[in-house]
Amino acid sequence: MDRLKNKVALITGGARGLGASIASHFFKEGANVILCDVNIDDATKKAKELNGSAYYMDVSDSVNVIEIFKKVKLEYKKLDILVNNAGINGFEDREDLLTDRIKVNNLQSKEFAETGKIKSHFDVTVNMSDEEWHKMISIHLNGTFFCTREALKIMNNQQQASIINMGSVLGTTGGPSSPHYSAAKSAILGFTRATARELASRKIRVNAIAPGYIDTDMTNSLGDVKKIVKSVTPMKKFGTPDDIAWAAVYLASDESKFVTGQTISPNGGFVMSQ
Repeated sequence: MDRLKNKVALITGGARGLGASIASHFFKEGANVILCDVNIDDATKKAKELNGSAYYMDVSDSVNVIEIFKKVKLEYKKLDILVNNAGINGFEDREDLLTDRIKVNNLQSKEFAETGKIKSHFDVTVNMSDEEWHKMISIHLNGTFFCTREALKIMNNQQQASIINMGSVLGTTGGPSSPHYSAAKSAILGFTRATARELASRKIRVNAIAPGYIDTDMTNSLGDVKKIVKSVTPMKKFGTPDDIAWAAVYLASDESKFVTGQTISPNGGFVMSQ
C-alpha cells in the first residue's frame, strides 16, 4: 500500500484491459489516476470507480493530445507517471488473418514433414495496405511520441518522474502475421532507450514493459491461435492483466529508482521458444 501515494498518473488506453488493470493497481497504491481513451464511456465509468478523471484521447492525433495534456496541467499542476499503453493488435476487423495464420501454420508443418519443402506462405506484408500500416504505426509509435512529448512539458521541471511504454515480445521476436505491430513495438523499445538516456539528467526514468500473450479483450479475438501460443510457451498459459500491472507499479514506484532504459517482459517463457 501507498507505494504511489499522492502521485499523479496518466494512463492511455485506460478504459479496459491492461490499462484499466494498471489504473486499478495504481489507485490501490495511492495514486491519483487519469484515464485517457477513445472509449470515453468505459473510461469515465472506470475513472469514477477510482475517484479519478477521464478524457477522450486519440493518441494518434497530436492536436487532441496537446489539448488534453494542457487540461491535465491546469487541473493537477504536475504529472509524476505516464503510461503509454494505448494500442491495437491489427486483427480487430481482420478475422481472416487469424484463420489464415492457423491454416498456413498447419500446412507448413505438414508439407515440411512429408516433403521437406514448404509451399504455403503467409504473404501478410505483400498484401498489407497503406492504411493498415499507417494506422498501426500512428497509434502505437506516434501516440507514444506525442504523449511523451507533451508529458515532458509538465515533467521537465519536476526533477523526478517515470514514463512507462508498452512494448511487446513481438517487438523482439517478430510475428509472421504482424509485421506492422512488430515494427511499432520494436521502435517503441528503441524510443524507450533513447529517451531514458536523454532524460536521465532530469531524473526522469523511462522504461518499457514487453508483455507476452495476456488474456484481455485484445487477445480474445485470437481464437485457435491461443492454442498454438500456449503450446510453445513453457508455462503453457496466457498471463493475466495483473502480471503486467504489478510490473507497472514497480517501474512507477521508488523501488525502481535506479532502473531506466530497461524492458521488463512478463511472458511465461515465450521468448525462449522463439
